[in-house]
Order: sequence, then structure tokens, then C-alpha cells
Amino acid sequence: MFDSIFSEIIQTALSLYFGQEGHYKSLREVPLDGKELSALTGQDPDWEEIIVLLLALMPHLNPQTLDLFFILNKNLDRPYTEFGGWKGSSHKGFLPTGETAAFLLSLEDPQNRLRVMQLFGKEHWFYRQNILHLEEQGKGEPFLSGKLCVSEEFLAKVLKNKNYKPDYSTDFPAKLITTPLDWNDLIVTPSLMTELENISGWLCHAQEIRSRWNLDKYIKPGYRCLFYGPPGTGKTLTASLLGKQHGMDVYRIDVSLITAACTAETEKNIARIFDFAEQKNWILFFDKADKLMEMNSEYALQNRWEINQEIRSYLLQRIEDFPGMIIMAITHPKDNPVKAFSTNFQSVLYFPMPDQDTRLSLWKQMIPDDWLQENREELLRTAAEAEISGGCIVNVIRRCALALYKTGEKQLTSDILLQALSIENQSSAFNSEKSNSKLSDQTP
Repeated sequence: MFDSIFSEIIQTALSLYFGQEGHYKSLREVPLDGKELSALTGQDPDWEEIIVLLLALMPHLNPQTLDLFFILNKNLDRPYTEFGGWKGSSHKGFLPTGETAAFLLSLEDPQNRLRVMQLFGKEHWFYRQNILHLEEQGKGEPFLSGKLCVSEEFLAKVLKNKNYKPDYSTDFPAKLITTPLDWNDLIVTPSLMTELENISGWLCHAQEIRSRWNLDKYIKPGYRCLFYGPPGTGKTLTASLLGKQHGMDVYRIDVSLITAACTAETEKNIARIFDFAEQKNWILFFDKADKLMEMNSEYALQNRWEINQEIRSYLLQRIEDFPGMIIMAITHPKDNPVKAFSTNFQSVLYFPMPDQDTRLSLWKQMIPDDWLQENREELLRTAAEAEISGGCIVNVIRRCALALYKTGEKQLTSDILLQALSIENQSSAFNSEKSNSKLSDQTP
């Protein structure tokens, strides 16, 4: 449906431009029905907005519709500048730019170029709703030379894919994380669980709390948490459980990957994550956030993080202004971890290594009962004596399961358990040594 309508639009536009006879004397005479686009966008698009939406969709829905723009200027033996367009790396069809939209919208009224620029501003619902945008203007090149790109999310809507969720890519350095576990599977100290319940309460009732006593003048809608503690102590699981409880997607951003890239596109990619998250009410979980620690003079003596300061400042500002839930996780805090950041936290939660009683509870919860019909108490006591985190316990159980599967045994033996614990201790020591080496390399 869209392609037949837009084919008529392009043919009419070119007929008018070259002074040829056509079915219509004005581009606006071509009948356009915006009802379907209105249903897809939740807006009431005007004529100009419908044209731009259809233009952005054509390369995906019916690319040959745009082939008419390949016509050459015979006087110059080159494409018409006013048609815009760009070449893809593999796609052979015509790909529109902002200039292509400007040609169509200002064909009968040159003053409409200003209107075209407004359509691609950050205030317009095209941008706010992540529907389409212009991107990658070359340095010093005109604004409308940017590529006209429809978002994957909106394209999925058009194609009736209702379950679209963005996935990790170089353009979108964030990954959806989920968990099959529930709160009963998270074994932490009572005080930590109380704090987590408070965070959950805020997620549930924030708007009501801020408005009931007129506190919205003083309390921003956003909420920032700092989780710190050794690896494998439940930080990622906790973030996943908060999202699961409140029906919110949790997206993990590996800060070390963002800061390592430091390319011209990094800031755009960060902006894309935050813009998406604001629209969709996501929880953003910043893993390995040690990289963002404040580089004040005192802290810089201990850590020389190689990080692009411009990118870092931009990221911290977006975190500060984000109206939703931000969770930052660090594993190697120095002194007071809060002092290491320039942002304020509403909650600072420490995830300690589990003590022996907690480890015993973790083992009892995770290890299959079928493995422990003999020597149950002895095996559990041996397992709990090993000073490892909950994440390491999962690794040990995996190794035990593999050993039982290979040997055909049904009962866990102390030999299998001790061997799995020994291997895990070696792995943990190696990972710890590698992390400490990175830190020492950055210490004068």
C-alpha cells in the first residue's frame, strides 16, 4: 500500500520539476491516507510528516520505488544535486538523505526547507519517539546531507513485529539481561535485602510519593544506585530481579567497552541508549563502572584510567540527568567508592563475599538433592568451607555436573567436589591476579 502511494508521489514530483504533463498539477493533490501511519506512531502526521515517513521506509519496503532518482543531469553528466541520496556498501538502490526530503517538500515552496530542518530536530516527535533521524553528516557538510534512517524499532512496528527489542551492536552497546531466578534465589544479608526492598518500593511508588507532598520540586524523578563488591556476589542478579519484579527491561552497558572505543561515534551511541531508555522506561545497569571513577588529584595518584575525558564527562552528565533507574556496579573500590564519582547516589549498597553460613545456604539451594543422598552433611560442610562467591559456586556445580555426566555416576563424591573446588580456586586466583595487574599498571 505504502509503495504504490509513494511511487505516485515521486512520479508527480519529477513531472512537475521537469515541466512534464502528469496526472496532478500539484504534489499535494496526490491522495495520501495517514491513518495507518497515525496508528503506528500515535500521532496525527501532517502532509510533510507523511512524505518523510514514507521516504524513510521505501528502501526497506520497496526500494525500486526510489530508482527514478537515479536520473542523470545531462548538462553535467552527473546525478542531480537537489535529489540528494547516498550509496550503501552493498545495497545498489537509491538511499535517501535529508536533501531528498527537502526536494519533495520544497518543490512548490522553497521556503519549506526550513520546515524540513525542523522535522529532523530533537524537539520533533520523529526524534523523541525514535522513529527516524538524520545521521553522519561529514565534517563541514550541510545538515540535510545526512542519511535519512528509519529506526529498527519503528520498522519492526511497520512489519508487525510487536516483540522487537534492540540487541547489542557497535551502534547500540547495550544488551538486554534477564533471569529465570526469583527473589527467593537471592541470598544476601538482611540489611542488604531491606535496602533492596526500599529501592523496589521507590520503583513502584515514585510518582505518587513525589506528588503527594509536593516533593517533585525538590526530588528529581531519577534514581541512581551504586552496587559494589567482589565479582559473583549478586550485583547483576539483583539488577535483573528488580527489572523482572516491576516489568522493566534491564539493559547492561559494559563501561570498559564504551570507554575503550572513544571513536567519533561513541557519543552518538551513548545518546542512542539513553534516548531509547527514557522512552521505554528501562533500568540501565552499568557494569564495570570502575572506569568512570572521578579522576581528582587524590584518586588519580592511585588510578590512571586511560579514558577519553570528553566521552566520560558526557556519559556522567547523561547519568545525572536520566529520569529513570540507573545502577552502577564496581568490583574494585578504592577507599570510599562514592567519592570516586562526580554523580550523587540515592543508594549505595555493598555486596560482600558470603560468610560460611551464607555459603552453606547457597549450596543447599543450588545443588541438586539427587546428588546428596549419601554423605549429605559432610559434602555440604566441605563445600561451604571454601571461601568463594555465589558466582563461583555456580561454576563449581557446573564442573561437578559435567564430571557426573561423563562418568555416569549419580552421586556426588568428595573427590569430584574437591577437584572442582581446586580448579575454581585456580581460576579465581588467575582472574584476581589479572585484575590486580591492570590496576598496578596504572599506578605510578
